[in-house]
Amino acid sequence: MSAQPSASRIAARCRIAPHMSLPEPSVQRPSYNELVAENALLRQRVAELEVLEGVVAELSEMSTMLVARVKELEDQLGKNSQNSSKPLSSDMFSRKTKSLRNKSDKATGGQKGHKGNRLELVANPDEVVVHAITCCSGCGVDLSEEEATLVLRRQVFDIPPLKLSVTEHQAEVKRCLECGALNRAVFPAEASQPTQYGTRLKGLAQYLMHYQLLPLARTQELFADLFGHELSQGTLVNASERCYEKLSEVETTIKQALLEAEVITVDETSCSAQGKRHWLHVVSTPELTFYATHAKRGSIALDEIAILPSFKGTAVHDAYASYHQYDCEHALCNAHLLRELTFLEERHRQAWAKELAELLVDIKGAREAAAESSLSLSQQSDFAERYDAIVKAGLAAQPPPEEKPSGQRGRAKQSKAKNLLDRLGSRKDQVLRFMYDPAVPFDYNQAERDLRMMKVQQKISGCFRGEGAKHFCRIRGYISTLRKQGLGVLAGLESVFTGQPIMPTLEG
Repeated sequence: MSAQPSASRIAARCRIAPHMSLPEPSVQRPSYNELVAENALLRQRVAELEVLEGVVAELSEMSTMLVARVKELEDQLGKNSQNSSKPLSSDMFSRKTKSLRNKSDKATGGQKGHKGNRLELVANPDEVVVHAITCCSGCGVDLSEEEATLVLRRQVFDIPPLKLSVTEHQAEVKRCLECGALNRAVFPAEASQPTQYGTRLKGLAQYLMHYQLLPLARTQELFADLFGHELSQGTLVNASERCYEKLSEVETTIKQALLEAEVITVDETSCSAQGKRHWLHVVSTPELTFYATHAKRGSIALDEIAILPSFKGTAVHDAYASYHQYDCEHALCNAHLLRELTFLEERHRQAWAKELAELLVDIKGAREAAAESSLSLSQQSDFAERYDAIVKAGLAAQPPPEEKPSGQRGRAKQSKAKNLLDRLGSRKDQVLRFMYDPAVPFDYNQAERDLRMMKVQQKISGCFRGEGAKHFCRIRGYISTLRKQGLGVLAGLESVFTGQPIMPTLEG
């Protein structure tokens, strides 16, 4: 390719003097109006882009919220009775997960050495029916006068025909022939009116309503079917109110015994009373039970119940914040914790959760093997170090916290795993309390078992009306205490109406 010609050569060819420059090509410049229109168009495009940027930002934020919501809903669907506090009934159509219990090496059914129960012949039956032989089945000879060489015995155990027994009390009235004074015999306490129901019938009614959890209408039906006698609902309600009043002193003594107990378990559950949501609170030990209902769940209710504010022992409960306000020793329920750890392992693939669950089960096994004695200091130290290491590894495995949106108050939202790890770190002594103190149980299943029948009552009878919730709590607390101590429930309820209720052993 040839070199570009110089300016002088170009000028020579064009017959232009070297000192003269070439004219620039003519360019048509836009008018003022055209520039104004173009500027307006550009401004419109910029405004449209700004709107689009806002829409994109909103969509991005909405997408983040939707992803978080989907994850939250998936977590809810993934919960069942094995990895959360949901009841077993909620697992009806869901896939069962592995149990937290280890498989036993025992065979199914009764174990070797187990003493079975069966009907045995009694020496003195209530009624004897003799089936006599009158003639020989072979030749027809009369055998009615012959003595039997052997008598075979079979007994049928059955319920006699049921009916109400009416006892009439007659009080004599006599006039003294010497002084003319009129003397009248005194009726017993159970015959204070011309007609009334007796203590056994009232006790049975309370047994059916507050122990077997029958509603009023079905209790009426049962009495009509069994005894051929209909009780009015007013009679049943009045009997409950009377039982409630007579158990006031018993409830006070149970409450005082719980205040003096070394360890108690506490819990609460929702219930419906007078068409509104209320809360049923329980404080219990393996020997004692106290119930109370309140419109509130937290410290307002606990202060009015007046057990935790004065309690100085160890209270075993879940991680509900209101319990931690009280100046007593606290222990957390590890059954709850195991379910939370199972959920994090199954749904969020948190490896540390499985390790910690296995550690807690190991500590529980060691605690049970030691029976009433304490674990050695070396065992306690080893378990505590493993606990700290697992929690530390779990914290290190968590992603960095999300940035809090500008203008948002409070701290940034954390994941379930991070929240649990924070609790495990700050509440370590409460989680491992059962390891250090043989009197503290691994969980608070005692309180949960005491509350379970409340949910059954709500399913069967619905909400409480009037003073029904108060009546149920006091009477059911007495029934539960009798059952725990192996005392007869029906006999105890009958004794209430005699004015001398069976008093349970008041040891926490």
